[in-house]
Amino acid sequence: MLNGIKQKKFILNGILLIAGSLLYAAAIALFLDPNQLAPGGVTGMAIIINYLSSLPTGMVVLCINIPLMLVGLWKLGYKVMLSTVFTTVFSSFMIDIIGKWGALTTDSLLAAASGGALLAVGMGLVFRAGGTTGGSDIIVRLIKLRYPYVKTGKLFLLTDSVIVILSGIIFRNIDRALYATIAMVVFTFVFDTVLYGADGAKLLYIITSADRPIAARLMELDVGVTYLDGIGAYTEKPKKVVLCAMHKQVFPQAREIVREEDPDAFMIVTSANEIFGEGFKDHHQQLL
Repeated sequence: MLNGIKQKKFILNGILLIAGSLLYAAAIALFLDPNQLAPGGVTGMAIIINYLSSLPTGMVVLCINIPLMLVGLWKLGYKVMLSTVFTTVFSSFMIDIIGKWGALTTDSLLAAASGGALLAVGMGLVFRAGGTTGGSDIIVRLIKLRYPYVKTGKLFLLTDSVIVILSGIIFRNIDRALYATIAMVVFTFVFDTVLYGADGAKLLYIITSADRPIAARLMELDVGVTYLDGIGAYTEKPKKVVLCAMHKQVFPQAREIVREEDPDAFMIVTSANEIFGEGFKDHHQQLL
């Protein structure tokens, strides 16, 4: 049973990595690169270098990523970087292949909105599969090791701002920098939605026979756990209900823990608009 679950997870992650890489490459090749929109990160740097030297954008992305992947291999580990190497190489080649089709639109606003959204969906799928597309993705993952509760999309917004400003200077066109900013803002919103969902926090009720292993692993994520006493109406047997609230960034890991420990667990997931207490809002915050 467990091997079957792991095999399905491996296949699903592989599909997500391929689909995400293709969408990521299409966003760059069909919308951003042909309209000289550099929304930040290694992608933005590659678009600027392509403008200055006419070197293929995908090839430049791959070359810049090589030293970053070596650092990632050291800090993030072999498992994460294996998928990162695949997505980086695959997407880099696909950027140059898809780029031969030409731009889908020459309207800078449409290109910024469409490219930013498509880029976010592609990278979100890759992140959900446990990989990255290299570049600033690796930098962001390293930052999140230190500050896990900072939203990933906002980290991208911070690290990419410098590239956007640089693009306005290099292209000598403030309009392109502003359109690139639009792409970056669209990316930030869509990426967090794809990766974490629209809700602010998650509240979980887990009814399971593996309550102690699940609770122990959840607490390793710095998630507070409470046991509730329950009785099955049909069996009339006592059961423990695991109650926990968490930041939405942690939810994908929590869901995976439940799936691994007890595939038959009954789990109710709801959104929590506000949570007060340790790790969340201060009780006095509502008075401000």
